[in-house]
Amino acid sequence: MRPLTVALAIIFFTISFLAADESSASEAEITDQPLVYLTDVHYSIGLNLLFPIDSLKSLILMSDDRVVKTWTPAELTGLTNGVQISKYMFDHSGGYTLTDSPGRFSISLRVLPGWLSLMPPLLAIFLALLWRQVLIALFAGIWLGAVFIYDYNPFTGFLYTLTEYIGKAPADAERIAILIFSLTLGGMVGVISKSGGTQGIVQKLSSFARDRKRGQIATWFTGIIIFFDDYANTLIVGNTMRPITDKLKISREKLSYLVDSTAAPVANIAVISTWIGYELSLLNDAFTKIGYEQNAYITFFRTIPYNYYPIFALVFGLAVAWTGRDFFSMYRAEKRAWQGKGVLSERAVPLADVNSSEMSAKKGVPLRWYNALIPVLTVIGTVLIGLWFTGLQGVTVPQEELSRMGLVRYVSTVIGQSNSFAVLMWAAFMGSIVAILMAIGQKLLTLNEAMLAWVGGVKAMVMAALILTMAWAIGNICGDLQTAEYVVSVSRDLLSPHLLPLISFLIAGSIAFATGTSWGTMAILTPIVIPLAYQLPQMDPTISATVRTEIFLSAIASILAGATFGDHCSPISDTTIMSSMASGADHIDHVRTQLPYALIVAGFSIAFGYLPAGLGLHDAIILTAGLVALVLFVRFLGKRVEGN
Repeated sequence: MRPLTVALAIIFFTISFLAADESSASEAEITDQPLVYLTDVHYSIGLNLLFPIDSLKSLILMSDDRVVKTWTPAELTGLTNGVQISKYMFDHSGGYTLTDSPGRFSISLRVLPGWLSLMPPLLAIFLALLWRQVLIALFAGIWLGAVFIYDYNPFTGFLYTLTEYIGKAPADAERIAILIFSLTLGGMVGVISKSGGTQGIVQKLSSFARDRKRGQIATWFTGIIIFFDDYANTLIVGNTMRPITDKLKISREKLSYLVDSTAAPVANIAVISTWIGYELSLLNDAFTKIGYEQNAYITFFRTIPYNYYPIFALVFGLAVAWTGRDFFSMYRAEKRAWQGKGVLSERAVPLADVNSSEMSAKKGVPLRWYNALIPVLTVIGTVLIGLWFTGLQGVTVPQEELSRMGLVRYVSTVIGQSNSFAVLMWAAFMGSIVAILMAIGQKLLTLNEAMLAWVGGVKAMVMAALILTMAWAIGNICGDLQTAEYVVSVSRDLLSPHLLPLISFLIAGSIAFATGTSWGTMAILTPIVIPLAYQLPQMDPTISATVRTEIFLSAIASILAGATFGDHCSPISDTTIMSSMASGADHIDHVRTQLPYALIVAGFSIAFGYLPAGLGLHDAIILTAGLVALVLFVRFLGKRVEGN
């Protein structure tokens, strides 16, 4: 019986895998058809027709052999090769059939309950916090989403989890670049650690960072300096400052928080960064569609005072470092570290194995600080030079227009068109090469020892690379399940002119938290919120022109800020994972200690930002009041750890 049982199981398994939920469409096909449809979401369904459009009598949508909806040609939008159903919402889940009269085609549609699209990311987040096993939690979330997509079949879902999602997650030029950059930078860290450079720079910086307060301020300030890219920020600052903060008994949770709270926030509001080109392209596209003729860059510059969450996050991080006061689980982590019970908790599983023998200095080598500083400066210099030259190659603006720009706008335009992902790879390899040549040239390491140290540094990053890949995979699941579209759809009715900045911030935070991507959140909400922010205030005659401007600018900023807020809170965010990785922190500990801080900052952003901004209060007044209140909150309500 056993062989027969196994054979039957294999046959069933194979049939489940090969079974396709394909639509038969002999005379028509849906353009860009999603894998599934959701209830409570509006769809515009385009049809390519293989017969003359004027012979179409009607389109018929059926479910369980009953007619749900019929469209006449007059109710359809004409396309080049067919027709389009505009903004239709399915009222119940199940199987549907789209056909025509006189029945020349039949297309099957699967509709899921909209709330199911939230389940995979929520399950992953819940299990990660419950079990502290991020890989298992992410896999469970991906598998659940695949089960929903592939007809609720757990066997098919399991196979496609491996092949279509985890297997293909890094199959993107930008993601491959991030992985190579992370692993290669880990290799560079391995070489400078083995050659004594890391310990040397610790000794050198210790002349300033002599205590916990100065160590935290130095970490925060280093994060501000590397403002041009959030990925470069997390990896460089975390790897550089970790030995120093370890020596000063600063917890890895605090280090990863300081790294994370300066990476995306500063890149988000910097007028020259790898974010600026992406943000400006989104704004420009939205402005074109609504006929708004103001320059996108100038408008972005005007939104910076309304970008409350990034500004408050930076100030909150500095206030915590300066005053030495903390809250909740971060206070307990800092107290543990100061009392000599470890910079990591007993249950911690750090993403990077920075304490392995492969990452320790070779016995007897002199501890020279410049063996660490020069490779790091090489990385930073290569990034800056690379951003400039690839940007010059990518700029499509006529030279005459470039020459009329101001210096800041000119530099921002160039860097905004750069190939940041290629530049990061170049920088990591250049840093590795310089580190290896310096170690060999000073006879600190042999070539074989240097290469083994480099490989050891790469190996220390493998766990982080796996988690990053899984995070991308669950992001793809969220895309196929249209998680973000569902959140936007069910929240659309909440929007009003005065509450638009607040609601936009909360929706952006929710989407970024559920999907783990700030850029994806911006891309989803920008074309929706900007037209609303432009048109809704104009429909209310009681709103003055000044208040309209306040609402418009703060609504734009709320998208960018909310995306950063959700990204900070989410355990499946790539920058959150990279912060844990570079800092050698346990990822769940990092999320658990950072989450209250992110929520505090978000609360101040709402109370002293998006709510009063929507009511028309001047940005300078509410920004000043918010910053003062935030600093006082840390000073008088935070607990001071002995030694700060």
